[in-house]
Amino acid sequence: MQKARLDALNLKEYMQSNAIPGEILHLEVPTPTVEAAAQAVSADPKQIIKSILFMVDENPVLVIACGKSTISRRAIADYYGVGKKRVKLATPEKVLELSGYEVGAMPPFGHRQLLTTLIDSRVPDLPEAYAGGGAENALLRLDPQEILRVTGAKVLDLLE
Repeated sequence: MQKARLDALNLKEYMQSNAIPGEILHLEVPTPTVEAAAQAVSADPKQIIKSILFMVDENPVLVIACGKSTISRRAIADYYGVGKKRVKLATPEKVLELSGYEVGAMPPFGHRQLLTTLIDSRVPDLPEAYAGGGAENALLRLDPQEILRVTGAKVLDLLE
């Protein structure tokens, strides 16, 4: 039996029950890319943060980084003391199974299970950020410091 997918309402409930300040913006357009998201909320693409699930061997690791930047698999591998080939992008099915959210809509927290989280060192310096809001036409506006507080993320330089 397949578990129900999580959505923007689940994220809102998670934020309320954990006293996380922020706002879920329901948009008229889908925001599958950094450019589309930035345009939809009139923000700098650097303010759009992405939550990408990697697998280090069999262990899920959520990586949060700014906009159009390229996440370095080498940086993740070095942190875990493994070879780069042991760090793989999670499949869309695995993302849905572990987080409850679709690729492209995944928020930085509020997942089906607690995910080990790494955050690029540039993200906490942003005054305000927009992350996946739980649906393809929803974005979460928040202070990036809240992501650190809620996830206990390890801050690293994670970019190519």
